[in-house]
Amino acid sequence: MAAALAGAMAVSMSATAFAADENGYIVKATNEDSKSSDNDLVIAIEGSVSSMDPANIPDTNAISATRGVYETLVSFDDNQELVGKLAESWEISDDSLTYTFKLRQGVKFQDGTDFNAAAFKANYDRVVDKDNNLRQRRTFIIANADGSETSRVESIETPDDYTVVIKLAKAWAPFINRLTQFCMISPAALEEYGNDIMNHPCGTGPYVCTEWEEGDHTSFARNEEYWGEKPGVDTVTIREVPEAGARTAMLQTGEADFIYPTPSDQIEAIKGTDDVNILTADSNIMRYVTLNMDLEQLSDVKVRQAMNYAIDKDAYIQLMYSGYGKPATSVVPSIIGGYEEQEAYTYDVEKAKELMKEAGYEDGFKLTLWGDNTTQEIKGMTFISQQLAQIGIEVEVQPMEPATVGDKIYVDKDEAEINMWYVNWSASDFTMDGSLRSLLYSSMCPPTSANTAYFNDADFDKDLDEGLATANEEEQAKYYGDAQKIAWEACPWLFLGNDQIIYSTKSYLSGVYVSPDGAFNFANATLAQ
Repeated sequence: MAAALAGAMAVSMSATAFAADENGYIVKATNEDSKSSDNDLVIAIEGSVSSMDPANIPDTNAISATRGVYETLVSFDDNQELVGKLAESWEISDDSLTYTFKLRQGVKFQDGTDFNAAAFKANYDRVVDKDNNLRQRRTFIIANADGSETSRVESIETPDDYTVVIKLAKAWAPFINRLTQFCMISPAALEEYGNDIMNHPCGTGPYVCTEWEEGDHTSFARNEEYWGEKPGVDTVTIREVPEAGARTAMLQTGEADFIYPTPSDQIEAIKGTDDVNILTADSNIMRYVTLNMDLEQLSDVKVRQAMNYAIDKDAYIQLMYSGYGKPATSVVPSIIGGYEEQEAYTYDVEKAKELMKEAGYEDGFKLTLWGDNTTQEIKGMTFISQQLAQIGIEVEVQPMEPATVGDKIYVDKDEAEINMWYVNWSASDFTMDGSLRSLLYSSMCPPTSANTAYFNDADFDKDLDEGLATANEEEQAKYYGDAQKIAWEACPWLFLGNDQIIYSTKSYLSGVYVSPDGAFNFANATLAQ
């Protein structure tokens, strides 16, 4: 594997990156009049659709799939502007505590149940019920350091069937953005299936889920009773194809109409296919490696800083994304509001060795690195392993099925075996709090959330809390700037980079796009025939 990577790196470094035009096209199809042989959309993705329960999803592939079936009160359009969906309008009180939503009338769930205010309340009650142990619970419930909990919502009132009034306990700036992630499930289906709803999806969306087989595919059919504009395709199948070359071949032969992601090293292979477009867009995806600070070897900040100095981030971006991205300059991407650039950990192996010696680890040590077993993830992990070997850290790369990684990570602290985790994260609400709280706040360690560095800093927590409590942008900037500085200097992660999204599509497909958070949207898909 190491030899193969070294060869790949040499090729990548010598290759000329393809430049995107002003509309994001890296490659523009020369045959724009090609037609689809059927009206069935096939999307090939690298990872897995891990759940069809929108209240309990950990990744953007699952977000993408569930958004075909489920809808929210408000959503982001393709320009990341907030628009109404199941809510026709909303008002926010002057003190930012009370949100009043006027719901869309005449909408039915796919089982015939009416969507109304009672349905919203039923979904809220389900999510905040501690016994259900749903990931989305932490949107509304604060886990305090002493083990107690505080609800962000003081009350929910439904004065009539199509009005929902939500009163917050305290002002909470990201609230309206967070509602873009709060999907409505049929209360009747919840009553019948409970938390097995993942196997019986039932929403108000444009598609009906006909089959979900994790690790293989997820299938959808057009919802003929959809309240809005009906989809232009008959069916959609999301196929899980972890091997990059296999996805590329599917696109070239027409077996797939859309593939995501498209690794930059596949661009040359696709160029000769005359009916394929390759596009790129900026993302808020953060690429990093978590470092378990509870491990003796990783408990000294000098070691963690040394590891960051030992990674050539420019080479990483070139190898993994052919230059379509940039090295990390904070704990969040620059696209996130409140981002502040930090002093970079430049590639300096000698400095890294000095820090290792100062920490008493001149001879290094051994660690394991977990990550998904896809072509791209294995390449990235192998690169990290090779870089850290320069300072005496022997890293054993352990690729696994995504579901297996999740099972091993989301355990109680005393059962944790994690050393390092090669991972990426994007905040689908595009807020600073959404980017940091779940990953670095002290009470967000597994199994509650994904703080797999077990980072615990009272000042950092206070900054996040203060930033969340104020709607004043100047004050927010101060608190969030301080939080970024604290985390950056503490090095709970190997800070790698922020890549651009690259995806490929047949020229006869329109209406499918990828958002900056990495979630793809197929609600308005159309295949020219």
